[in-house]
Amino acid sequence: MARILVISPSGEVYDHDNVRWYDHSQLASHINHYHNIGDAFVFDSSLKLLNFEQLDALPISHVDPAEIDRLNAEYDYVFLRGSNYVHAEMDWERTVDVLRRLKIPVIAFGIGAQAPVSGKLELSQDTKTVLRLIADSTASLGVRGTYSAEVLNELGIKNVRIIGCPTAFRANNPNLAIRLPALDQVKTVGVTMRREVSRDYAQDIQRYLTFHRDLVKTMAGRFDVTLMAQGEVEEKKLALGTPEQKEEAIAALRENGWANEWFLDEEMERLYRSRMFYSDVVAEYQQLVRGLDLVLGYRLHGNLMALANGTPSIYFTYDSRTVEFAETFKIPSFDVFSGQEFRLEEYWEQARFDRFNANYTQVYGAMRDFLVENRVDNKMLGQAATAAEPERKVA
Repeated sequence: MARILVISPSGEVYDHDNVRWYDHSQLASHINHYHNIGDAFVFDSSLKLLNFEQLDALPISHVDPAEIDRLNAEYDYVFLRGSNYVHAEMDWERTVDVLRRLKIPVIAFGIGAQAPVSGKLELSQDTKTVLRLIADSTASLGVRGTYSAEVLNELGIKNVRIIGCPTAFRANNPNLAIRLPALDQVKTVGVTMRREVSRDYAQDIQRYLTFHRDLVKTMAGRFDVTLMAQGEVEEKKLALGTPEQKEEAIAALRENGWANEWFLDEEMERLYRSRMFYSDVVAEYQQLVRGLDLVLGYRLHGNLMALANGTPSIYFTYDSRTVEFAETFKIPSFDVFSGQEFRLEEYWEQARFDRFNANYTQVYGAMRDFLVENRVDNKMLGQAATAAEPERKVA
């Protein structure tokens, strides 16, 4: 089996291929800092697709020629954890200098481009160079969807394969399919939360937040709801903090202009205090979504974790990333800025999820072909193989 390196690992590894946040048992050390545990979902899922005997991080903050020579001699390849790297503000540190000395393949494992709300995407020279170095080192470069492929094509990078995201395939089941129960049998619902947002991601902050608020309240009025946070400080404190930290969180939300005006009303505060979930351990999110009947909301990887475990999910799209994921996998989705009213009944149709089911098998095959053509030892089953579907809660 392979000895591999990873760029941007996003968490500590335990039991070979499981990921949790650094110092996860010491919540006090980072409860006041934001980190997106969704990045750890991708890292954890990537490892579950690979056969390897040793994993280490590739340092990119400095260049040590002797150390890079050792890595070239001892490791088989390095992979870049899938994430939103192709945007105007990306800081690669010394990655260009490191990659120019590296002789082993660099596998881009489902990376993506972020379109600006307006205007043309402008990339730094470092970003262009990193992408070209990666493309030159491998048979193909893996991206999450069509938009990202088009951005790379404009840079002259042609050996691109659309592979979605490793999170979707973490169960290693090419036959995964979503089957809807009757809507009146749905009891437990997870809403994936993304309260913090910027104008770089959302064209209308008021619409984004008021729709988010109303979605939570509507779901809470119909179902037993869990609010699934992924790293915002106030949400972490409300899920796991001391009584004092919980009050700090509510006070901070009230002092935040956007949240106070468009998001945190009396009902939302009650739900935030009583229904919030957060964990530093990827496996605990997996356990949560397996026990839910439906997951929907704003979080790209939270929704995808649900689908990967056989739980129906609906995306609420608001930027190029969420749109691209929904298009790649044909996931049922609702445009937050469409001006329309969301009605769950209109989306609770097996035909919508059958489009996802059919497309999932195709993208699963593309991911497996990508790994094979890049000579990456992997666990992904052939499309004709049969794998057990993930366990689901029995009502």
